[in-house]
Parts: sequence; structure tokens; C-alpha cells
Amino acid sequence: MDGPGVLVLAGTPIGDAAGAAPALLAALADADLIAAEDTRKFRDLCRRLGVAPAGQVVSFFDGNEAARVDGLVRQLLDGRTVVVVSDAGMPAVSDPGYRLVAAAAAAGVRVTAVPGPSAVLTALAVSGLPTDRFCFEGFLPRKRGDRRARLAGLAAERRTMVFFEAPHRLADFLDDASAAFGAGRRAAVCRELTKIHEEILRGGLGELADWAKGEVRGEITVVVEGAAGAGGSLPEALASVRLATGTGRRLSEAVAEAAAAHGVSRRELYDAALKDRADES
Repeated sequence: MDGPGVLVLAGTPIGDAAGAAPALLAALADADLIAAEDTRKFRDLCRRLGVAPAGQVVSFFDGNEAARVDGLVRQLLDGRTVVVVSDAGMPAVSDPGYRLVAAAAAAGVRVTAVPGPSAVLTALAVSGLPTDRFCFEGFLPRKRGDRRARLAGLAAERRTMVFFEAPHRLADFLDDASAAFGAGRRAAVCRELTKIHEEILRGGLGELADWAKGEVRGEITVVVEGAAGAGGSLPEALASVRLATGTGRRLSEAVAEAAAAHGVSRRELYDAALKDRADES
């Protein structure tokens, strides 16, 4: 073969297989090699799409991505077409692919994409929240302390925020987001987008956190309203309360002063301070 091949990032349906682009079917049928996040799920997708890939299929997931990259780049340099697919959505966006793209580009290999459905943009579009400016935060840390620190750093973010979360951690995520952003901050929980059991719940973070304490299943995307232009930071106010109570001030007095100083809701700050105390005990 003359010259390097091409690396194709192929977006796959996030739910309904009918959402597959014709270009995806062609890419899967024509590839010399397909790197799939889960080979069993990929085979099932091909069955639902009615496509029979002729090329080799290899596994390519978080656990083996680093080890696979060099071999896949060699295949590309030998002139082969390598297609990367994740279980759903676009590869390299909170899914395997980034390391391979960087290595292929550095080696002078052409990198292209078959655009496909995106849970990020789909959730943003149906959330009912502002879409003119947004940021994607992906999965936050699993450890509660690290997650709270990340959320505290986003408390003043004015763009609409999009997160991914596992169903069994959703309640904790929403509790922490409610404490960081305020229970009344508008949000949308989008579950099983484009699938039979699609569900979109909109409301304040506190209300959604209460709902999530029941059994939740499926793929979850959470969209959260950005901070208002005016007003202060609840995490900063909470830090002031910690400092004041650490010197012996009564909680109610510390909350009243910090709420006034930081321009936040006194009630929300008091609730956050009580939760903070309970978590430390």
C-alpha cells in the first residue's frame, strides 16, 4: 500500500439504531480494522444495523487503550483504514480514542470522523436551559471530597454545564451539586436518551436530588444552569462560616454574616452548613 492509511472516529447511535448515519454503515463495512470499546456490544450493533464488517475487530477500551495505540498506529502507517467505535456516541469524548488520535496525528496519519449522535448536545438541546454558551465537564471524580472540590470550583461558572454520571452515583452527585450551586439552581436529568425508556426530568437541583434517591437506571446526562450574573458564591460563603464557627461563633450568627457578605441565600447557606457539619462528624 502507498502512504499511510486513515483513522476514522465513527459516532454510533446513543440509543435507537435508526439514528445511524449511512456513512457509519459504509465505514464499518469497508474498514480494514475496527477498534471497538466492547466487541460484544459492537457485534450486536452490527446485527441491528444489518452490516457485516469484513475487517478484523479488536477490543479498545480504557483498560487497554495505552497498550493498543502503538500497534494501531503501525497498522495505519502500513496503509490500513482503522475505524474506532465506542459503545454509544462519539469516540474520544469521555470514551477511548484521545490517545490514538494524538499518536496518529503526530505520526502524520490523516484523522477524520463520521459524525454521529452526541449525548452532550442532545441533552443540552432538550434541557430547556440556555444553549448559547455551555461547557462539558464529563464525569466528575468518584471520591466525594474530590467531586465537591470540582463543583465548588464551578460555582461561579456562568455557562450551562453538562455532566455525565453513573446511575448509582447520581443521587450523591445531585446532593453535592445542590450544596455547591444552591438547591434552586435549575437542572435537567436526561436518562436513556433516544431509547424506549427515555426520561427527562427538569427542576431545581434539590428537587432532582430527592427524586434520585430512588432506583435509577440507564445512561445519565445532567445539564445544570450556569450561575447568575449577580450574586455570590455559596462555597466561598460556606468557607467563611467554617472559619467563623472555628473561632467559637454560633452557627446562626456566622451564617447571617456570611450570607450578607457574599450575597447568597441565608437559608441555602444554613442548610449547606448543617450538611457540612454532618458530613464531618
